[in-house]
Amino acid sequence: MLTSPAITEKKTHIRIWILMMILLLSTVAYADRSILSIAGSAIKDEFKLSTVQLGYILSAFSWAYVLGQIPGGLFLDRFGTKKIYGITLALWSLSTLAMGFVGAFETGVAGAMFIMFSLRFALGFIEAPSFPANARIAVMWFPKSERGRATSLFASSQYFAVGIFSPLSGWLVSKYGWPWPFFVLGIIGIIAFFVWMLFMREPHNHPLVSQRELDYIIEGGALIDIDTIKERNAKPPVTRETLKKLLGNRMLWCAYIGQYCTIALSYFFITWFPIYLVQARGMDILHAGFATIAPALFGFAGGISGGYISDYLIRIGWSVSWARKLPYIIGMFMAATLVFAAIANSNLWVVALMSFAFYGKGIAAGAGTWAIVSDTAPKDAVGLAGAIFNCIGNIAGIVTPIIFGYIVAMTGSYGTGLVFVAAHCIIAALCFLFVMGPIVRIGENEPSPEPHARQETPELQSH
Repeated sequence: MLTSPAITEKKTHIRIWILMMILLLSTVAYADRSILSIAGSAIKDEFKLSTVQLGYILSAFSWAYVLGQIPGGLFLDRFGTKKIYGITLALWSLSTLAMGFVGAFETGVAGAMFIMFSLRFALGFIEAPSFPANARIAVMWFPKSERGRATSLFASSQYFAVGIFSPLSGWLVSKYGWPWPFFVLGIIGIIAFFVWMLFMREPHNHPLVSQRELDYIIEGGALIDIDTIKERNAKPPVTRETLKKLLGNRMLWCAYIGQYCTIALSYFFITWFPIYLVQARGMDILHAGFATIAPALFGFAGGISGGYISDYLIRIGWSVSWARKLPYIIGMFMAATLVFAAIANSNLWVVALMSFAFYGKGIAAGAGTWAIVSDTAPKDAVGLAGAIFNCIGNIAGIVTPIIFGYIVAMTGSYGTGLVFVAAHCIIAALCFLFVMGPIVRIGENEPSPEPHARQETPELQSH
């Protein structure tokens, strides 16, 4: 049991264990929202749902996730990461568990759809603070030179979740029925709650952190005090000036658009991609689950690569701006190649193209999404900044499943839907390349003419 601080002079790496813990929680969060796509075909058949009805159920999570972002961010800034993350983890795990019991009620098509939509809506609202909380932990525990790698790891948890739980869920659905993935994930989430409550602390208050590690974190620019009671109580209420900073900044709006576009790809992958493999490519549910492993692993590898590349460029003297933006731009152009799956003549080529595309998307997300929030958020509104960023970005989680469903229903083909998804990649890359401008922390430095990629200005050096 962790009790009181016992800071020593020996070298420790507790921040890595903290990172592994938020990877665990992020993986559980993404698995909870993605397993519906594996069970989706079986649910559609059992309850006689149309493609459009299934699209609305798939999007229910994101309706609430978007609505819950701003309240979630405010709660994080006011009550701290450990408490809010812990409470929501327990509640969203219970919501996932309850999803498995829908079939026990004889409610007809409309009733079943209402219950499933409501449970997915509840899951989304409860999960809303999770990724803004991850951003707070990255700012609190990691120096700037490691923050890209840290954020890339939890940003890539979606692939880790799909790579592990899609085949597991496919096997569970095939052998025991569609409710079982929800039962298993709900129990795993409850166990994760106890791990979180036992181990999480602030850096200066963690009994296993050495003085050397604490000094390293502080000297690297980590904001170790943002979660303390004193710091939280000292924060003023959200002001019009703070909101103006977060909603009136061109750089941040490009980051918001970039997050929207990367999440559009994510939600295609965790909602319609397995269904596409079953209904358009003729796979059974079990093989569709296993077919998601390769794109998931490549996406995860891309996410880690993006974070390492971005941090490496900073270490060798590139500006923060180009170190974050260039991998994002290249990665999103790579991701656009998923459109060629529409003309692939074999399932092997479909999986190969999706693997390459999601490797690129992973690079983009690892370097240029949450890392930018951690680098730019005002110190007094880290949770709110992450919440706005995730709120706008996750509108794509509402739009993508519904629009994709309508496209398939209207055209009878998944090819046009793939064009719709790929267009997001091009838009995001062009936005970062031509519109975004320099990346600086809001409230500390005003944007100046962007330096050459390998020249660091005094403003960025102090960032």
